[in-house]
Parts: sequence; structure tokens; C-alpha cells
Amino acid sequence: MVEGIEHRTVEVNGIKMHVAEKGQGPVVLFLHGFPELWYSWRHQIQYISSKGYRAVAPDLRGYGETDAPSSITSYTCFDIVGDLIALIDSLGVEQVYLVAHDWGAQIGWYLCLFRPDRIKAYVALSVPYTPRNPKVKTVDGMRGLYGDDYYICRFQEPSEIETQIALVGTEYVLKNILTTRKPGPPILPKGEFGTGFNPDVPDTLPSWLTEEDLAYFVSKYEKSGFTGGLNYYRNINRNWELLAPWTGAQIKVPVKFITGDLDIVYTSYGAKDYIHGGGFKKYVPNLDEVIVQEGVAHFNNQEAAEEISHYIYDFITKF
Repeated sequence: MVEGIEHRTVEVNGIKMHVAEKGQGPVVLFLHGFPELWYSWRHQIQYISSKGYRAVAPDLRGYGETDAPSSITSYTCFDIVGDLIALIDSLGVEQVYLVAHDWGAQIGWYLCLFRPDRIKAYVALSVPYTPRNPKVKTVDGMRGLYGDDYYICRFQEPSEIETQIALVGTEYVLKNILTTRKPGPPILPKGEFGTGFNPDVPDTLPSWLTEEDLAYFVSKYEKSGFTGGLNYYRNINRNWELLAPWTGAQIKVPVKFITGDLDIVYTSYGAKDYIHGGGFKKYVPNLDEVIVQEGVAHFNNQEAAEEISHYIYDFITKF
């Protein structure tokens, strides 16, 4: 386990949340993505806490040792942001620095949209803010672009993908997703998980992911299963409905955005044009800079951990 990190359980918004933390000082809140855990931030927790900050990394609702309500509708953007506001309140601070990746980054945008008063500055990894399209529900739009076998479309039907995940096993799925370097939108084989995200699963793990790291993720997912995390995807269209009042809204928080040039989001349809062509900056006017890491794939907080830690520290020290 990671040295010097304290673990505790906090009651937030009607659930029990597992939180890992280290250090004293201003709070830096880290939000993980799918299929991950607080553990994805192990390197950043050590670095940021050594620089005079209090690093706080929860397992989000439905993940790891945090409660996973059984109802799909318990995983909307309001529920998850509600958990985080209660967590910030429990820490006894008015504001936090926010750092988030993948689904955590999407939740981070919602947090900045709904409660900008609680966020000093935001470092978003992999997933940029995208405005709500009032004409098309989000998943319907994805289906139109990429077809029914696009991974988010495949995740929609309750228990279907879980059954297919069970056939290939937890360890294979986690290794398959975490090690993928295949750019572009993930299209799963029809009606199965199969080779899933990564048709070229390596025999040996990359240098940034040890056997011990993988074993930690596997041990937690063996217990919790994947349904909690998958339920975030099953609320994408519901979130679209809930977000109607924020159509056209801007994110006013100061932001730094970091992605890898092999990232599955960055290399999907239209993303580069949006990120670099003025669209992103239009909706996030205080976007400080966009950093594209060469030769880095989706899980940049783990793959390029040291570099990410330095970028976070450089940015938050400005505020």
C-alpha cells in the first residue's frame, strides 16, 4: 500500500464514502475515472502532499470501498456532485483545488458548473468540457456518430456488459483497458467484451503499471463489480435532461487541461478541432493552457505521473 496515506470513511449525502488522504495545508481534491479508484492518484498524492498541500482522493460513488446504491438513477450528476459538496464540507474548507481524470473530469466540470464558489482552480485530464447540445441527447448523438458498438452505447443496457465482462474476467478487463494505446473511439466487438478496448493486450505490463498496482485494482473490482461505474454511463442521457437549465453556460473557474496525443477522447471525432480551434476556450474562458503530452495514452495520471504532478503543482501555486 502507498506509504503514509490515511484511509477513512465519511458519511456524505446519504452514503458512506471511502477517502484516502495525506498531508496538511490547502486541500487538493482528486477525482478518478473508469475503471479506476483513488489509487490512480497514488503518485500525485505523494508529490502534492510533500509540497504543503492536503491531498484528498475518494473512491467515487459506486467504486471501491464507497457505497454503491443499487438504483441506476442514483448515479446522476446531481447525486455525485452532491457527494462531493458534502465531502468538501466535511473537510472544513470553503474551497478546494480540483484535479480530475476521465469520468472524474466530467464530474469535475459539473462541480465547476454548479458550485464554482467551492473551486479555486481546476486541472482537468483527458475529458474537456463540452456544452449541452439542446437538439440531440448525448448518447443518441454518439450512436449516430459511431454506431451501436461504440463502448458508451454498449454500456447502456443494465447487466448486459457485466455478463460479458464476467466471461473474460476482472483481471483481463482491467489490464485490457488500462494498457490500451489504440487511438480513436473504442468500438467493442459485437455482442461481447472480447478484446474490448485493446486488441493488443501486452503480455507484460508497461513500466508505469506494476503487477502490484494491477492486483490492487483487481482485488477491489472482484469485490465491487463494475456496475457502479457503468451506472455513470447509464445516466448520460438523464444528465442531458437535467442539464437543460445550463444550456449555453460557461465554466468560469480557472482551468488547465492536459491530455495525451494517443488519448481515446482526444483522438475521437472532432475533439482536436474543438480543443484547439476556439470552441473549448469559448465555453471555458479562463482556460489557462492546453497541454498535449507526446506518446502518452488515456491514463496519463499514471503513465506520465511525474510530469502530471509537476503540471498540477505549477498551476495551483498561481492561486
